[in-house]
Amino acid sequence: MSYGERPHKLTSFFTPQSPSSLSLINSANMETPYPKPITPSKTRIGWIGIGVMGNAMASRLLSAGYSVTVYTRTPSKALQLQSQGATLAASLFDVAKSSDVVFSMVGTPQDVRSVALDPDGIVSALNPGAVYVDTTSSHPALAREIFKVARERDCWAVDAPVSGGDIGARDGKLAIFAAGDSAVVQWLTPLFEVLGKPTFMGGAGCGQSCKIANQIVVGANLLGLSEGLVFADEAGLDVRKWRDAVKGGAAGSMAMELYGERMIEKDFRPGGFAEYMVKDMGMGVDVVEESEDERVVVLPGAALGKQLFSAMVANGDGKFGTQGLVSVIERINGK
Repeated sequence: MSYGERPHKLTSFFTPQSPSSLSLINSANMETPYPKPITPSKTRIGWIGIGVMGNAMASRLLSAGYSVTVYTRTPSKALQLQSQGATLAASLFDVAKSSDVVFSMVGTPQDVRSVALDPDGIVSALNPGAVYVDTTSSHPALAREIFKVARERDCWAVDAPVSGGDIGARDGKLAIFAAGDSAVVQWLTPLFEVLGKPTFMGGAGCGQSCKIANQIVVGANLLGLSEGLVFADEAGLDVRKWRDAVKGGAAGSMAMELYGERMIEKDFRPGGFAEYMVKDMGMGVDVVEESEDERVVVLPGAALGKQLFSAMVANGDGKFGTQGLVSVIERINGK
């Protein structure tokens, strides 16, 4: 089922809204399309994709007092957000029509394309002045395409992928790489600041390029941390003492802060899936789309990192968190 299709059985999870209730949602006193100021009491938020990251991010907006309408292919996943006051919609179209700002946090560029650009997707249904914000790690060329289509409909699109994992999403400490029209990104600041720290990166697609570069660095940090832990263990060191000894020096990193203890404990519950790291790093090292061959950069370290994360997927561990990379290094060393 594509993201644009309506799920078949929703009746046990929500009651479809009547025309009068939809009219209430769309009433003038509950609309703040760009450039009207964003306020919790009036701005209507839509959210697509409520996995580990999306759920935590939408939850923070609800806690900040915003009205949030969600769509998911698996309605049971929305129960927690509904308990916080979220409304469950029947389709992408319904989310777009009842929102001033629609966020998405889905899996792959293919998912983003389906969510945003299918005939019954988000962009086709946005009201004039509404803004679509994609926080998925996706392709820069797709972000530029979505921006162009949105402008043709008198709407806006912002690519704003994030970094910080499930902990950053939960605590509102995500790094947000926002791109598109600078005035629109600035307008979104009240929402972004609920989720983390936004940085304007430039025109459409620059947020995604920033995230790819971010993932290249994160992948290298995770590989170095994995190898350091395995080496320290084989050398007979107490790995926690080793981590604590080096984290204040040049070896310290946010990867060590977020994932060091999880690696030691073999806690591979995902903040972000390892299979998505293959996708992210692949966008940096593989031939890019169509007429953009000149953008290919030779990145030997990232290419190795992609291979090792691909090994996790081949081992059946693609749904593990990225900290599970240590398991590949252990396998190589017969552990």
